[in-house]
Amino acid sequence: MTPQNPAERMVWRAMTWTWPFYAFGALYVVGPVLGWLLAGLAGLALYLGPAIRPDLRATGSIPGIVWLWMLGMGAMLVALWFGHLNWDLGTKASIKSSIGWAKGWALLPLFILAGAVLPIRRALIVRAHCVVGAWTLALAPLMLAAPYVGLPESLYTSPLKAVGGPGPEYFRVYLFTWDPASWTPRWQFYAPWSPFAALLGVLAVLFALEEKNRRWMLIGVGGGLLMILASKSRMGLVGLIACTLGPRMLSLIARAWAWQLAAGLTASMAVFGTWVLQKAQDGVHAFSSARADSSRVRATLQRIAWERWQGEAVWFGHGRVEPGPHLVEYMPIGSHHTWYGLLFVKGLTGALALAVPLLAHLGVVLHDAARNPRGWLPLGIMMTIVLLSMGENLEIEAYMIWPSLIVLGLHLREMASDRETAPQSDSLAQGTARAI
Repeated sequence: MTPQNPAERMVWRAMTWTWPFYAFGALYVVGPVLGWLLAGLAGLALYLGPAIRPDLRATGSIPGIVWLWMLGMGAMLVALWFGHLNWDLGTKASIKSSIGWAKGWALLPLFILAGAVLPIRRALIVRAHCVVGAWTLALAPLMLAAPYVGLPESLYTSPLKAVGGPGPEYFRVYLFTWDPASWTPRWQFYAPWSPFAALLGVLAVLFALEEKNRRWMLIGVGGGLLMILASKSRMGLVGLIACTLGPRMLSLIARAWAWQLAAGLTASMAVFGTWVLQKAQDGVHAFSSARADSSRVRATLQRIAWERWQGEAVWFGHGRVEPGPHLVEYMPIGSHHTWYGLLFVKGLTGALALAVPLLAHLGVVLHDAARNPRGWLPLGIMMTIVLLSMGENLEIEAYMIWPSLIVLGLHLREMASDRETAPQSDSLAQGTARAI
C-alpha cells in the first residue's frame, strides 16, 4: 500500500511507526501534533480550493456532524474556563488545562474533520493497522516471556515527559505489568495501561476484518486478539464480541425471516424468561467478581463523583480531577469513567457537549450500517468508543484512537458522495426511459 499524497504519507508513517514511537515514549506527542497538522491541512484545502495542489484538494464541504463535534468540543473548553473561574483555580491552572484540552477533547473533531475533507483512503488505514499487528506479533515473544525470565516491568521513562501530560505512564516503556489483585502478569503493549490496550485490540480486529488481503487480515486479527487476551481485560472481551458481531447483525433487521425469528424468541421468553434472566444475572455477577477490587474502586469513584457533582457543581463542575481517599486507593475523583468524570470536572455542560455529537454520529452510522456494509466498521468504532467511555477517560486517550476518528470522518465523506451521485443516477435513468 503506497501513500498517494502528503496527508496519506503522514497518516501511514504515524501508524506504521507506532512501536518505534512507543520505544521513544513519543506517542503522546505524535497524536496531538498530527491532529493539528491534518486539521490545518484540511482548512488550507478548503480555503484554497482549486489553487492547492490536485492531490490535496478538499473532497467536499464540512459535513454537519463535524460542525456539531466542533461546537461540542468548543463548549467543553468554555465549561472548563467557567469551572476554573467558579473555583478560583487561577490563571496558570486555566492555561495548563486549556493546553490539555488541545491535546485531548479537541482531537476528536480535528481528526474527524481531516477524514471528512482530505483525500485519505480507508484501505490505507486498514492496511496500516495490520502492519501494526505484524509489529505486535513480532515483539510478542519478548514481552510474553519477560516476567518468566526475570526481565523488569518497566525499561525506562522517556525524557519527552518534560512536555507534560496526564502522568509518567504515558512516557514510560513497559514490557509487562503485575496485576496487584492476583499478582499475575498483564500486558499493555503500546498503551499506557492494560484495559485501554484491550480496546485498542478490539479496534485492531475491526480494521483487520476490512482487509482484502487474507494474509494481512490474519496478521491484523492475530495482533488484535493477542492484545485483548494478554491484557486480561473484561471490557476487551465484551468489546470483541459486541463490536464485531453487532454491526453485522444489524443488517438482519431488514430481513423478514429475522423478524420471524425474533418473534419466536420473544414468545419463548414467556416459558424460559425467568431462567434466562437468572443466568444473565449470574453472568453479570461473575463478570464483576472476576476483578472484584477493580469493580469496587470504580463503583466507589463513580458514587463520589456523582454525589459531589450534584451537591457542589451542577453546571460547570469542579474544573479538574481531585485526589481520592484511601477508600479508592487514592485514585483521582473524576477518572475511570468519561461520563462521571465529565459531570465532576465540567458539569452538565461538559456532559451534554459530548453526548449530543456522540449520539448524533451514532445515529448516522447506525442508519448506514443497517443498509450498507461500509457502515460496519464506523459502527464498530462508535460502539468501541461508547464502551471506552464507560470505563476510561476518553479525553486522555484520543491521542491513540485517532485512526478510528479519521475513518469516522471518511465515512461521512463516503455517504455525502453517495448522496451527490444518486440524483445524477436518477436523472440518467429518467432520460434513458424517455428515450426508450
